[in-house]
Amino acid sequence: MKPKKTERIFTKVDSIKHLALKLTEHGDKIMFKYYDTDKNIATLTYKNFSNLVVKEAAGLTALGLKGKRIAIIGETSPEWVASYVAVIAMGGVAIPMDKELEISQIDGFLTGVEAEAIIFSKSFNQKLEPMVKEHATLKKFIMVDPTDCAFESDEKAISFKELLKLGETKVAEGYELPDPEDMRRMSVMLFTSGTTGTSKCVMLCEQNVCAAVNSACECVEFFPDDVLVSVLPIHHTYELCCMLAGANYGMEICINDSLRKVLKNFALFKPTGLILVPLFINTMYKKIIETAKKQGKYKNLMRGITLSKTLRKVGIDIREKIFKDVVAAFGGRLNKIVSGGAPLNPDMVDKFKEFGISIYEGYGITECSPLISVSPYFAPKPSSVGPAVSCCHVKIDYDGTESDKGYKQGEIIVKGDNVMLGYYNNPEETAAVFTEDGYFRTGDLGYMDEDGYIYITGRKKFVIVMENGKNVFPEEIEEYLGQIEEIAECVVVGRKAEDSDAITLVAVCYPNSVVLGDTSKEEAEELIRKKITALNKKLTGYKRIQKVEFVDKEFPKTTSKKIIRQGIK
Repeated sequence: MKPKKTERIFTKVDSIKHLALKLTEHGDKIMFKYYDTDKNIATLTYKNFSNLVVKEAAGLTALGLKGKRIAIIGETSPEWVASYVAVIAMGGVAIPMDKELEISQIDGFLTGVEAEAIIFSKSFNQKLEPMVKEHATLKKFIMVDPTDCAFESDEKAISFKELLKLGETKVAEGYELPDPEDMRRMSVMLFTSGTTGTSKCVMLCEQNVCAAVNSACECVEFFPDDVLVSVLPIHHTYELCCMLAGANYGMEICINDSLRKVLKNFALFKPTGLILVPLFINTMYKKIIETAKKQGKYKNLMRGITLSKTLRKVGIDIREKIFKDVVAAFGGRLNKIVSGGAPLNPDMVDKFKEFGISIYEGYGITECSPLISVSPYFAPKPSSVGPAVSCCHVKIDYDGTESDKGYKQGEIIVKGDNVMLGYYNNPEETAAVFTEDGYFRTGDLGYMDEDGYIYITGRKKFVIVMENGKNVFPEEIEEYLGQIEEIAECVVVGRKAEDSDAITLVAVCYPNSVVLGDTSKEEAEELIRKKITALNKKLTGYKRIQKVEFVDKEFPKTTSKKIIRQGIK
């Protein structure tokens, strides 16, 4: 194996304070390129970002929020990232929130974790108004942009600009970011999917965050002159980890402002690297093929791939010349993609490699901050998510079965600096996911080869992983469906299409004959479909039922009357 090139490029961070301050080493180099409120391109340098973090941390401290739990919600922005870093660095607990959640869900989550402040983007200036007077624990509402805020004058509200002024005063008085008192203290609280009993709050410490960032820097071939375009939701640990790793390198990070404009923004920002989920990768490939066919160049594209393969076998690489038009669709400089959040079709790695674009597939879970393994740039293996990253150890909890290649198979379990502290206020669930010797049970099945490379073969948990990397807990949706009295029993399953990686959410229902009475089968099914359609309007987009099916008898159950899911597809 070749030496890890990244070892010569970056310095490991030993705390979030260390990361925040070392960013000044990159000086006036652009850290963020983004759209401002007037939709013009704006920039923020590394030095100014670091100063922003210090002033914000000082301002939060001046407000009496040091050590407190502070939620952050909204679109990706320099202010969002600065807030996350500042909260942790000043000794608080950052709570990244999914901006797609319903306000009632946000309210409930923040009450449950006793958050005392929330930093939010302009898109929440109206939505959060009910919480100002009624929320049980929130004491401060920090507006990134107070324009048209429904409660700007409330004593609990303060603008981001005012917060920074408080910080400037405190810095002038000698404020500095404090040294971390305990790297194992809870520093981040993250919600898994769900709004009821299926949702859990993951507690991460500062050591967890730093371990994942350092591991990301080690495993992916990043360079300081790389340019990333941030596409994924910023509250995801995957996106956050990769963004902080990119910052550690001194890379330029461009922020995509709309999924509808993503290709336009690729052309504008000209990325050399992307952090994506398989959905985007599949969409990009489809776009390449569709464009080639539309322009009558499909046969030429296929001939080019064949020619390129032949020449590369004898050491001649002309991919940059042959596939110049293909890469031009993504800005013209793209050469690497990191894929995570969901399983990637192994064929995509080969397909993009033919265009001169390398894909590194990673594997992780929120409870592991989230990084567990990455297919290394210097020695990838087909279909593998690579060996465990340096901050952790991975084992297979052998279940007595073997893979088709003869390797011992079982649940993937992890131990190391990246593994969470536990689930907040949930000792039973925490105990259930750890082995006696301290390994975290991922719930995923797989095996490892003789070189320690991990291969994932299935999901032990019932969680449905959508193509875009979103996790759907069927139990949560089943709870909502259970409120429809015409349904006696139901099971939600995820079905993968035969010709793509798309997942369809299917509700398999057993009608309630008692409630339905003499209603005909056809009328009963139509009534249930209409009620599920109405229910869908209340659910976040990726959790909506896309197909409804019916069974004419009860589902098989255990002795404790729990539905046996195995076999229901």
